[in-house]
Amino acid sequence: MDSRYVKLERRPELERPVLIVAFSGWNDAAEAASVTLSTLGDAWESERFGGFDPELFYDFQATRPQIKFDQGSSRKIEWPENELRFANREGVGSRSARDAVLFSGPEPNYRWHAFAENIADLAEELGVELVITLGALLADVPHSRPVAVTSISEDPNLIEGLDVASSSYEGPTGITGVVHAYCANRGLPSVSLWASVPHYLPSVPSAPAALALIESVSELLGAEVDTSQLEKTAGEYEEQVASAVQQDQDLASYVHMLEERYDSQDDSAGEDDLPSGDDLAQELEGFLKNQRGDDPPGPPDE
Repeated sequence: MDSRYVKLERRPELERPVLIVAFSGWNDAAEAASVTLSTLGDAWESERFGGFDPELFYDFQATRPQIKFDQGSSRKIEWPENELRFANREGVGSRSARDAVLFSGPEPNYRWHAFAENIADLAEELGVELVITLGALLADVPHSRPVAVTSISEDPNLIEGLDVASSSYEGPTGITGVVHAYCANRGLPSVSLWASVPHYLPSVPSAPAALALIESVSELLGAEVDTSQLEKTAGEYEEQVASAVQQDQDLASYVHMLEERYDSQDDSAGEDDLPSGDDLAQELEGFLKNQRGDDPPGPPDE
């Protein structure tokens, strides 16, 4: 592990740890993965112990720092960062007596080889026994049905022992795919969990998808997670989307088609006469923002 890239503020003592990773950005449709990791960190009372140097991995014009108010009128700059946190097994409540390491932050812009290599180095130094990455993808699925989560691994023992699938995907990948490749090269077991979210709601944070990911993590680890607040948020999400659907005939027709296809698993359902999900996305998201009372962005801070 290269100290130029990884800055550890302390070195926690860990028992059979699992590393859980989520990145915002390309791998994180509807913010489901990042919401999942944040919920896990809060529920398990995780503590920060380090991070990766943002100066070496980010284009600050693409991933901009934020100005925040700190303690009243004092202002500070918050830089994009990949943060490391840990939770002991008492907080995790795991039947398998595992501690957890949580790694979060934006997908890096630069030095993906060094970034992934240092994650693998860190995992080895901390004695990590399993790496879990969280992701979410846009799919032709209705919001009114249970969220599907796909579990994927390249490790033959995990495929057989945990009933996860091997991946046959070919095409563009995000940083999670690179991390898994480096884990496989080191012989470090890893599993990727992907939630499917409605492609007509790409920018509306999906609490239902986060709940589904948390359930998969809980089942995989035998761990307990308090999701009461997230369940409340998921209920509000479903109410808002249902209200939008009821007020738009085109949208209702499109969602109904997706529901029928989901229920019948019949890909031949005719959608040629219906508007596309992409065409409806802007209208629907505008409706939801009005429902939430979101204010338009103000002028940039000088």
